[in-house]
Amino acid sequence: MARVRFIGNEPVTVPELGGREIQPDQLVEVPDERFDGYVCQTTTWEPVEEPGAAKKTSTKKEA
Repeated sequence: MARVRFIGNEPVTVPELGGREIQPDQLVEVPDERFDGYVCQTTTWEPVEEPGAAKKTSTKKEA
């Protein structure tokens, strides 16, 4: 799943995401195949993690 940030000024309901209410500055996971449909709306969404990007994980080594 890709991730985008909602950069609108007011909460919105997104039917494609199960009717969830999305708050300003909220990060949202979207299906990889729909990523472009969100980020093309440059005044509403911004990319955070593109489709297929490896998830960042902590790799602490214990002493």
